[in-house]
Amino acid sequence: MVRSRRQPLGSVIAVNAVLVLAAAYFLLPLLWVVIAATKSPGDLFASFGLWFSDSPQALENLSRLFTQDGGIFGTWVLNSVLYSAVGAFVAMVLSAACGYAIAKYVFRGRETLFSVILGGVLVPATVIALPLYFLLNAAGLTGTYWAVLLPSMVSPFGVYLARIQANAAVPDEVIEAARIDGAGDLRIFGSIATRMMVPALVTIFLFQFVTIWNNYLLPLVMLNDTKTFPITLGLTLWNSQTQRDPMFYQLVVTGSAVSAILLVALMVSLQRFWKADLTAGATKG
Repeated sequence: MVRSRRQPLGSVIAVNAVLVLAAAYFLLPLLWVVIAATKSPGDLFASFGLWFSDSPQALENLSRLFTQDGGIFGTWVLNSVLYSAVGAFVAMVLSAACGYAIAKYVFRGRETLFSVILGGVLVPATVIALPLYFLLNAAGLTGTYWAVLLPSMVSPFGVYLARIQANAAVPDEVIEAARIDGAGDLRIFGSIATRMMVPALVTIFLFQFVTIWNNYLLPLVMLNDTKTFPITLGLTLWNSQTQRDPMFYQLVVTGSAVSAILLVALMVSLQRFWKADLTAGATKG
């Protein structure tokens, strides 16, 4: 007879307390910036940060945000969406193909190649920023959208995650059965394996999307035209003008709130793709 083990009440309380503290640590800054985006410039620092002012003006702040400097913030939003969506999608496809190949094909140097790819996870972005600039400058791509897009299309962590998911979720029996039915390797990968790897693919896409969206150093090094700036670089430009005109404080806060809300909306919209045991029973008779 198997007896269920109950966790001590003290351990449960301690774990929940740590989780509550962690949630507060991550959510309070987001809550502050969303509330601050509804305040007037005069109330931004005069009133309590975690509560709304008596005269909220969220619509006025949004209107000023999207009309400042000829509506340049809308261009920054579109640029961030372009960089993040295209870069994350290509990185997801390349990571899935590479991770699947390393997981399911045996070839000489496979583990060495995988170790080299994992080494890319340990390399800080600051180390490769300058070499990337010289490389892309020699190709005449600095100052263009490609200067940000091309480096964003590679994700060593995505390759690692895709290999783990391919090993766990794509049974060799399914691949062999597909080959017996006459399916080629590309069809097996595109029609069968990718469907079984959906949770990992969505995770790779989201991780890369958020990384590119929040990236500041790469656009700073590569871009020189404000019309190609993403949100991070654009808001930094406005923040540098707060000493000259304090009105830019409110623009930066409101822009940060819009950026955060867009990311939260993306997370919520893709949450339904995280499903466990997608292939449960795939090899059971």
